[in-house]
Amino acid sequence: KLCGYLQKLSGKGPLRGFRSRWFVFDPRRCYLYYFKGPQEPLPLGHLDIASACFSYHQPEAGAAAAGDEPAAFEVHSPGGAVTVLKAATRQDMTYWLQELQQKRWEYCNNLDAAKRDSRTSPTPSDFSKGLVAKDSPGTLGIQNASAERARNILAVETSPTDLVGEQAASQPAPVQASAINFSLKQWSTEIKNSMSSLRKGSNENRKSVFYTTEEWELLDPTPKDLEDSMALEEKRKHVAEGNKGLTSSAFPFDFGRIPHKARRPLKEMIGSSKNRTSSDSSPTEWCSGSGSRLVSELQLKYQSQQEELEKLKKDLLSQKELVRLLQQTVRSSQYDKYFASHLCEGVPKDTLELLHQKDDQILGLNNQLEKLNLEKDSLQQEVKNLKCKVGELNERLGMLMETIQAKDEVIMKLSRQLSECEDSTSSQSGAIHSPTATCTNKELQELDRLKDNLQGYKTQNKFLNKEILELSALRRNAEAREREWQAKYTSLEAKLCQIESKYLILLQEMKTPVCSEDQSPAREVITQLLEDALKAEPSEQPEQAFFKPHLVSEYDIYGFQTVPEDDDEEKLVAKSRALDLRSLSLSENREISTGVKWENYLASTLNREMMRCVELKNLIRSGIPHEHRSKVWKWCVNLHVKKFKDSAIPGYFQTLLQKALEKPNPASKQIELDLLRTLPNNKHYSSPTSEGIQKLRNVLLAFSWRNPDIGYCQGLNRLVAIALLYLEQEDAFWCLVAIVEVFMPRDYYTKTLLGSQVDQRVFKDLMSEKLPRLHAHFEQYKVDYTLITFNWFLVVFVDSVVSDILFKIWDSFLYEGPKVIFRFALAVFKYKEEEILKLQDSMSIFKYLRYFTRTILDARKLTAIAFGDLNPFPLRQIRNRRAYHLEKVRLELTELEAIREDFLRERDTCVEKRDLISDDEEDS
Repeated sequence: KLCGYLQKLSGKGPLRGFRSRWFVFDPRRCYLYYFKGPQEPLPLGHLDIASACFSYHQPEAGAAAAGDEPAAFEVHSPGGAVTVLKAATRQDMTYWLQELQQKRWEYCNNLDAAKRDSRTSPTPSDFSKGLVAKDSPGTLGIQNASAERARNILAVETSPTDLVGEQAASQPAPVQASAINFSLKQWSTEIKNSMSSLRKGSNENRKSVFYTTEEWELLDPTPKDLEDSMALEEKRKHVAEGNKGLTSSAFPFDFGRIPHKARRPLKEMIGSSKNRTSSDSSPTEWCSGSGSRLVSELQLKYQSQQEELEKLKKDLLSQKELVRLLQQTVRSSQYDKYFASHLCEGVPKDTLELLHQKDDQILGLNNQLEKLNLEKDSLQQEVKNLKCKVGELNERLGMLMETIQAKDEVIMKLSRQLSECEDSTSSQSGAIHSPTATCTNKELQELDRLKDNLQGYKTQNKFLNKEILELSALRRNAEAREREWQAKYTSLEAKLCQIESKYLILLQEMKTPVCSEDQSPAREVITQLLEDALKAEPSEQPEQAFFKPHLVSEYDIYGFQTVPEDDDEEKLVAKSRALDLRSLSLSENREISTGVKWENYLASTLNREMMRCVELKNLIRSGIPHEHRSKVWKWCVNLHVKKFKDSAIPGYFQTLLQKALEKPNPASKQIELDLLRTLPNNKHYSSPTSEGIQKLRNVLLAFSWRNPDIGYCQGLNRLVAIALLYLEQEDAFWCLVAIVEVFMPRDYYTKTLLGSQVDQRVFKDLMSEKLPRLHAHFEQYKVDYTLITFNWFLVVFVDSVVSDILFKIWDSFLYEGPKVIFRFALAVFKYKEEEILKLQDSMSIFKYLRYFTRTILDARKLTAIAFGDLNPFPLRQIRNRRAYHLEKVRLELTELEAIREDFLRERDTCVEKRDLISDDEEDS
């Protein structure tokens, strides 16, 4: 499985860069899907490798000579789109390019070799199992041997690293150094942008001030700067009080709090160091000298101002509190005076005391309310202070980041200058001591560099030559296909003209006959048309077979014979039916929505297991594509028999088969008799030497040992035969286990066929409910249609419907279970309801029922009826009716057994009836 990590160039503008993606190659469509990670369910997109070409650029001299350096290559898609991918190493890049070239070559050649049946696509053997996979087109023989030899010569042998292959999914995604720098740059940019967005109003004046090698003196502040500074300190005095005792800065002074520093651009400050002389004082000397004294003086002055502001604030608050208390005292005295002079006359003392108490309570509550209001204001102010503190910390973080970045740049610049000085010194000394040795070392280094470049260009030249060679061969193949299709189109057009000419002659003669019926040219035309239709097509050479249009093949894609060999009348009907099916399949191929949905769904399961969901159920109901049926069937079977397989020993199927082959089995004789009668019209089971016969024998023998109560029942052979068309022996065995032991009720395939009889009665109830007119019609003419439908249920429509519809029924049956059989049985009758209602006697009705299912060809319409028109269709209703009819059938069987025993006793006692024997006794 070609998969692994690559980096894909994506994004626009400043966000454009390489992002690590998990790539998986899908050989079904020759697509390279890419996911966000190995465990992601849905792909982000895909590249069409079949129509793409590849290239890469040789790195500059010495840029990426080592094999462990990242290497980028380009995928050019039709329409001019270019996708840039980067591998972790040049070795990985070479491996990816070689593998993608090989996959493209194999896919396009398989496309050339595919069968000309439009329903067949190049199907890799990894995705198809069973007998049908044997008919899948293999890899095309090399059309151009010289081109293949040249490809092998130009191929560059390489092996992948741990970042390629399925084992890479367990490793973390590789991150290139460039990606790290890019992300850090983006991160710092985002921090700076967010910090700058928080600055408002006068805060813009508070910029980070730091010093480089050329800028160490302090400038005197301007009057405007001093005014701004005082305004800022007034606004921050409450913040300073709220933050007192909280977090303090770990730095000796506060960046951005001294607005009267010189505000010069960062680049200008760094760049001006070029004009400085070596006599300038170093930052260490400055920090230990006058600079530190000035900073300490400013800090002391700032702290003293803060203390004075705190004292003034406390005095102001105490004076406000004193004024408030005095105002309350004045109001209470005025109130008492007024109350005593006007309202207290004639009022009892008790009442006056009560009033005074209430007044005191009111005053107390007012005081408490004022205190609470003051407390609320203080809390709100504290919240504001905290918000301001957070803003300051964020600003400080941004300023520190800028400071660190600038200092890093200064350090890097000084380091480069130092290294240049050391290099120049060493070169001068080397030139003095040994000028010849220096020249020799340089020449050797240059020679090694040129050799590396030469090898890289040789590898690139090989790859590009191989790419040109393959693209030329693929272009010639495409041109040959186009010529072949043109020839086929011309042949089809000529044949159509011939048929249309004969058809017009026939119509003209039927309209106005000019001769007697025996001598009419219409008879000759009809005879000629019949001969042409039934004439066997001669075998042709493979290179000539393509030009002749084969509308009806001898066998369909499942191996079933399309036209019988014996009866001419039946042969004509079968060929007409095959042509109708062909026409339907061609019309369905125009609508590729179902196929695209399946491809998208399966692409989402490349990195995970399939799971039951509504989307999958709807896709399966629409039909599983031929190339994916093996995989989906196997998954459905494993889904239903997981508990059996988990409890079974390893090699369980082989153990059962070995026992069956070594020891005699009562069912072996009947199995051998039924093998060639299973599907005689399928080429995989038509002769004793067919591969399907031996596989069928093995599966039936193994199952007879697993389930001795059933052993073998006629009908099981057909179930296994259908399963083997898409599954291997062991998977077909478990498919039979799922059908007999999981899907169907008990005693469905036993000697009494009790479960089958019960289902026929349940089906009658559903017919009367879902199709009342048709049920009444059958009752009126006393037609027992269960004689026809019994076999539908027993073998799930095998040999009852055309193969295309049969496998669509099996798709849903293996996923949803036996309820699907009831749905499609009702849908078949509803499909032909009007035709059946036109029949007015029991013989014609019964005769029509024996073959009418073969006349149903439109699988899409039948599926719409089964899963749309017949809703609702609850499984609980079927279970309840099964239980009800099971009791009735058991009672009837008990009564029949009692009658049988009475008959045997009477026969033994009566001399005249002793010669009478039953069918069971005769068989025994």
